[in-house]
Amino acid sequence: MESPVLNRREKLSSLSKRSESQHGDSLFSDIPYVPEPLVYAVMAAYKRDPSPLKLNLGIGVYRTEEGKPFVLDVVRRAEKLLVNDVSACKEYLPITGIPEFNELSAKLILGADSHAIKENRVSTVQCVAGCCSLRVGAEFLAKHYHQKTIYIPQQTYSNHPNFFASAGLIVKTYRYYDPATHGLDFQGLLEDLSSMPAGSIVLLQACGHNPTGVDPTIQEWDEIRQLIRSKALLPFFDSAYQGLVSGNLEADAQSVRLFVADGGESLIAQSYSKNMGLYGERVGALIIVCKTAQVASKVESQLKLVIRPMYSNPPIHGASIVTTILKDREMYSEWRDDLKKMTDRLISMRQKLVDALRDKGKIQDISIDLYPRFSCLRISVSNFTGTPGDWSHIIRQVGMYSLTGLNPEQIAFITKEYHIYMSSDG
Repeated sequence: MESPVLNRREKLSSLSKRSESQHGDSLFSDIPYVPEPLVYAVMAAYKRDPSPLKLNLGIGVYRTEEGKPFVLDVVRRAEKLLVNDVSACKEYLPITGIPEFNELSAKLILGADSHAIKENRVSTVQCVAGCCSLRVGAEFLAKHYHQKTIYIPQQTYSNHPNFFASAGLIVKTYRYYDPATHGLDFQGLLEDLSSMPAGSIVLLQACGHNPTGVDPTIQEWDEIRQLIRSKALLPFFDSAYQGLVSGNLEADAQSVRLFVADGGESLIAQSYSKNMGLYGERVGALIIVCKTAQVASKVESQLKLVIRPMYSNPPIHGASIVTTILKDREMYSEWRDDLKKMTDRLISMRQKLVDALRDKGKIQDISIDLYPRFSCLRISVSNFTGTPGDWSHIIRQVGMYSLTGLNPEQIAFITKEYHIYMSSDG
């Protein structure tokens, strides 16, 4: 009599062989290969380059003159305090994170005197940097908001579409940047907002627009706000550079505060990667401003259900650094001073770059030959290298980013000849 175990093994073996013949050695062999995101491809190429002169302009990180990561002194001080705190532990945080971190983060972007905060209309959850704040917000909207379409700027952070598409939202674009002026296409922006269906979600960058470096003026922001409210659109702010545009935390929060002050609802994804230099610590928050305290309570309860299966609860260390700095008057003041110095350096570097480009257009050497017999002169100009075009937009643009106007061929040339690495879109 045939053994049922042996018979089963033979069947399984046969199925396994058939599977291997169809799919090769792996069950995942049919998965297509996709190239890594552009910014990481630029980073990888930069690392492979042995040149000591190489320069990486492909990722938004504030660095020293030597191209090294910059760690703020106040961050190091905060870390020392945390390390020496014998009462500290590594217990799991609540799903929403450190309560004090959430409270201080909301005050930082909305203002300590915000009516929304005082009326308990704000729901804040600690997230894994700004990226996760956007992703959690996208998931929340996909589950609980009646409109499933979000409009993002045509030129925006390359990861923005992924956050929303991954949550199942339909991603469309609106006009923002005008390549002809290297500035804001304000009329096109207003026209596109006007044509959006009521209730649509609109992604806005609070300041220091990535990648264009082009921000609306405060007057333009107010026109945008009025149009968005009149169309019953839902604003979703990405605030990643507060303090690194004007050098003033309050001024860089004006766009968000305009919307919150009118009593309407808004979402804000907040990041401390750039303005505290906590890139690898992954510290951020999602803030949702609601109409009433009761609604805010309901929103927070649902945010917990979004977060729980995603990452359960956020990490402690980075948020503890932020909390330590924000709650201490002296350390907070030092951080504000650091932001002003960093911003002044960014502005100075823009000016130096434009000055250098202009200097390249100057005549280096002139020789004049006189020919009396023919009553004429011959003027020879040498070393006239020149930098074609108007580069003043680099000064007009703000923050950590600039859309230079260079094309892919020019980028490839400066990478090959001068070891300067940047995104192929300039």
